[in-house]
Order: sequence, then C-alpha cells, then structure tokens
Amino acid sequence: MTATKLLVLYTGGTIGMQQSAGGLAPASGFEARMRAQQALETGRVLPAWVFRELLPPIDSANMSQANWLAMVDAIRTGVEQDGCDAVLLLHGTDTLAYSAGALSFLLLDLPVPVLLTGSMLPAGVAGSDAWDNLFGAMQALQQGVAAGVHLYFDGKLLHGARVSKLASATFGAFAELPRLRRGERAAQIPAALDYRQPRQPVSLAVLPFYPGIQAAQVEALLASGVRGLLLECYGSGTGPADDAELLAALAAAHERGVVLAAISQCLQGHVEFGVYAAGSQLASTGLVSAGGMTREAALGKLFALLGAGLDQAEAEHWFALDLCGERAD
Repeated sequence: MTATKLLVLYTGGTIGMQQSAGGLAPASGFEARMRAQQALETGRVLPAWVFRELLPPIDSANMSQANWLAMVDAIRTGVEQDGCDAVLLLHGTDTLAYSAGALSFLLLDLPVPVLLTGSMLPAGVAGSDAWDNLFGAMQALQQGVAAGVHLYFDGKLLHGARVSKLASATFGAFAELPRLRRGERAAQIPAALDYRQPRQPVSLAVLPFYPGIQAAQVEALLASGVRGLLLECYGSGTGPADDAELLAALAAAHERGVVLAAISQCLQGHVEFGVYAAGSQLASTGLVSAGGMTREAALGKLFALLGAGLDQAEAEHWFALDLCGERAD
C-alpha cells in the first residue's frame, strides 16, 4: 500500500526533546522543525503529510493506557475524517515496543499501515539518528507498506507485535526476538476486537517468577483488583510448582475471573506447559499459554481483549489464537 496522504502523529519522546534546566524534556513545535529539515532532504521522495500533536508531549517513560487510547482516537480521525492512507507515529524509545504491541491489537482490521519510530538522540543533535529514522519511515511508506502496525528503526522495518528494545545506547536498539511461533491463527477477527470498538482502561500486572518468591506476595498483587496477570515463567513455562499456597492463590484468582497468562523469561523462549511436570502443575491453576509472544505484545493483547469488555473465557480463547502474527509465523 503506497502512501499518498500521511498522518504524522507526534506524541513526544527523545526525537523532539530539547534541553531544559533538568535535562532533556519533551517539547512542542516539532512540525516546524520537521518541515525545515525536509526542505534539506532533496534526495528523498516523500508523501504529502499532515501533522497532529497529542498534548502535552510526553517522555515515553510516562506512557499509559490512556495515551494508547488517545493514539487510537487520533489515528481513527486521521483515517476516517481526514482521508489519510498511512500513519507515522513519533514516540519515545523507552516504551516504543509496548505501544507497538498494544496498537497491533487495538487497531486490528485498520485498512492502512501504521509505522512507529523515534530516535536515540534528539533531532538536531550532532550525529543523531532522528532524521534518518523519521524520513526513512516516510520513504518506506511512500514505497509501500502492508496494512498493520510496524516499527521502523535504524533502517529496519519490524513487526509491531514481535519487537523488543534490547539496547539503550546504540542506534540498532530494536529487534524482533527469535521466538518459536507456531500458534493457531484465528479464522477471522471478531467484531468485538475491531479497531472501531471502544476500549476501557484495565488493571493489569506483570510478575516475574524468581527464586524465593512468596505466595503472600502473589496474593497481595492478585488482591489489588487486577483483571489480568501476565506471569513471566522460567524456560518453557515452569515455576515454583511445589509451593501449594502459591498455586492455590493463582487458582483462586482464576476462579474469581482473573485472566492468567504465561510467557517465558527467556529472550528466545516459548511456553509449552507439557514439557515439564512443573509446567503442567502451573497450567492446572488456569494459566493460558502465550506461546512465543513477547512481554510487550502479551501485555498489549491482554489490554485489548479485556478493555473491549470480553469476559474471562472469551479473553482466554482469543488470547490463545494468533490475531496479527504475534504467535504464529
């Protein structure tokens, strides 16, 4: 799909930051800087674009579910009312992969491509990667990108629901993790998960297993009102399965409607409960496997499902299926 009218949606982040008394801080006024720089990019063929800014611009370390929903609203307006046929979202790098994962599921069936990018150094700083990432993403859209959510960084076009930030001091900070993906694909996207359906904020939590974790700690987290818990398990989906109190806490939470999902802590891991008895015991509490999904994608998917109002059984059903390439090649 070749872009002819591009929505550039600016949310803040390092790419547009300027120096303040306390250090680099988000700043408005990026459209003028972008147009001035484009005039110097004489060797690039770029699509026409309109600029929208989500106010106030933020450091992406402050990213929240409310920000994700505001992005979706702005993207819908740009596509449905302004006639844009592609979107470039400018975003800070700290939570860029989380937003790419969440938007992959919040924008299911959107008929245009959405590219997210940012930079490791602010635009205008000597040696910055900002303009190369920004105009490189625009050029990719000009040449044609499939509908769906993608991340463009350091010259690479990456799958939005497979990407993670792996470094904090190099330009090639993002990569698709080589995880085993062989889940069953959904035959179609249900109407309840279409990008036009409204979403509500949801209380979610992420908890890694670690040696010495106590049942009381897990119980306290589950008692906080979470509707979904993403457990980062060892290896192929194991954990302290000899702790009867911990298993009971998980089972009780599942019984009262909490969605429990399991991912692997390993960078190249995937969850397969039946490999070890410890994994099978954990699964018996009601955990649903995330297969080879990343933390970022799994968290975003839980939000999209539960935020759409799905009940526990419905959310577990769709979580277990591949919706956009997050768990199946």
